[in-house]
Amino acid sequence: MSQDQPRQRPPMFSQIDVAQSAYTTPSVKADGGEQSQLLRELVAGQDRQNELLEELVNQLGAAQKQRVTELGQWKQANPHLAQCCRTAAETLGKVQTEFLDSLTQEITENAEILMDGEFMLNEFVDRFGPRMAHLNGLLQVLSQLSAIPNQANAPNSP
Repeated sequence: MSQDQPRQRPPMFSQIDVAQSAYTTPSVKADGGEQSQLLRELVAGQDRQNELLEELVNQLGAAQKQRVTELGQWKQANPHLAQCCRTAAETLGKVQTEFLDSLTQEITENAEILMDGEFMLNEFVDRFGPRMAHLNGLLQVLSQLSAIPNQANAPNSP
């Protein structure tokens, strides 16, 4: 007979008392003063953050200006070498384009193998990754050394 009677399950949700008396509200004056103080502290904190950000921007800007000045002085002292760097950067740019072409062909031809096998993906990265990173680094240095200075940013340009 006990099998014929439905089983009683414990309720899934318990009751929560949400009556207004369950909450105590502080007085408006005390709460307003505390909020004002917290807002003042927040504003002071934001002011300090702004000061620090301005200082950081000034530091980074000063370092960048110094670098541009030193690079410009180097280019003026070594005009022939700067021109050689320009020629080398152009040639290396063409080499990079060919390298990227062979890299993309390799990816296209072996897409399934690269997707399926971690070993082949590691081999691919080992084969092309370091060469690409070094090539990019060299190209960046040569490009910076050979770049024509921006006349608007050049100090005391005639």
